[in-house]
Amino acid sequence: MRYDEWFKIHQQKHQQVLAALEGKSIDEIIDYFDYENMQFHEPNFCPLYKENKKCHDMKELNCYLCGCPNFRYDDEGMETEASKTLYSKCAIHSKDGKQFITEDAIHHDCSECILPHTKEYVKKYFYKAWK
Repeated sequence: MRYDEWFKIHQQKHQQVLAALEGKSIDEIIDYFDYENMQFHEPNFCPLYKENKKCHDMKELNCYLCGCPNFRYDDEGMETEASKTLYSKCAIHSKDGKQFITEDAIHHDCSECILPHTKEYVKKYFYKAWK
């Protein structure tokens, strides 16, 4: 599945959860998106929930910004670097991000970046994301 296809499907799931939380405060919505709560109440939101795995190794993972707002991608390729096609990158150049490089492609690897999965970050950018 292409990233843009995944993102569209995931955005629909996210909107369904938000619709069910209509009338809740920002803090209540953010708290609802805690990994453990989502794993229990929204088991189909993420395939990792069923495996009891987290996408990022952190104690208090918040799933509100699952599709990171700083992740940039283009399934057709963004540019060429050293004869390899760059497909994705981090817009804020997170120090915890890295590149996954194959023979002909470069992809951004966000797995060690926890920034968008903290409650503080979600609260700061709440209105800019998803809604």
